[in-house]
Amino acid sequence: MRGILVTGALGQIGSELVPALRERYGADLVVASDLRMSPSGSDQAEGPYAHVDCTDPSQILEVVRRHEIGTIYHLAALLSRVAEEKPQVAWTVNMGGLYNVLEVARQYDCAVFSPSSIGAFGPSTPRDQTPQVTIQRPTSMYGVTKVAGELLGDFYAARFGVDTRGLRLPGLISHIALPGGGTTDYAVDIFYQAIRYRHYSCFLRPDSCLDMMYMPDAIRAMITLMEADETSLTHRNAYNVAAMSFTPDRLAQEIQVHIPDFVIDYEVDPVRQAIADSWPRSLDDSAARTDWGWAPDYDLASMTADMIARLRGKLGGPN
Repeated sequence: MRGILVTGALGQIGSELVPALRERYGADLVVASDLRMSPSGSDQAEGPYAHVDCTDPSQILEVVRRHEIGTIYHLAALLSRVAEEKPQVAWTVNMGGLYNVLEVARQYDCAVFSPSSIGAFGPSTPRDQTPQVTIQRPTSMYGVTKVAGELLGDFYAARFGVDTRGLRLPGLISHIALPGGGTTDYAVDIFYQAIRYRHYSCFLRPDSCLDMMYMPDAIRAMITLMEADETSLTHRNAYNVAAMSFTPDRLAQEIQVHIPDFVIDYEVDPVRQAIADSWPRSLDDSAARTDWGWAPDYDLASMTADMIARLRGKLGGPN
């Protein structure tokens, strides 16, 4: 089996994807890479690690050659809030990095996974049960790069035969990685604040309903999609996948089941609120369920219970 390269391996998704891939395929076959140096003692230190700047195509090419890479999980990107603050940098990283990865994949016959997002939709998209194929007119730079990335993946598949695949991921909730600048990251930070301080000030309105997923489901979806028979895939870039939809107020209520004295208040950030208001409240993921058997394991109640149990073990906090 040829090797697997993960770019952006020290980010929110990569922190959990790399260990999952190494457990499944063997540590020596999975090369973690990031712009940062791998911290000693991290999961990434348990297998090959490479310092890679995806805006430099020669660095990607060198790693693919040296490790005989056959599959690339390209995760390196700026997230929504940071992309709005630095739109020019976001275009360079998100689009330039993807283009460089696809060019290397074309030359060395690599399969490529590149995540899209609910950010690829916009205010003119139906917000409830958003269809697999629908209008996509995002108003954020992050969303623009995600739509362009979907189209670029389709182009490389149709024109050059590159096996490109992707998922439109909802907001991701993780007990391992800290919040990283995304609009949906309130749903991660809220757990840390609830356990440490029993209080959280949310930057979205209490009624802001968004599609969300627990990270173990997202990791399983990525691996399952990449292992699926190519002939069964009617959509390459990218499949809607869904697990749960909730508001900050509803999440706070579920946390209070475990931490009764937890209190939430609201200090709305207009930039992130505007982004959230342009994103789907729920996704129609029937295509993923039909084509490659997608189904989530976690709902709001089971995700909340697992998050609190794991973070209490890591942070300590009220029982």
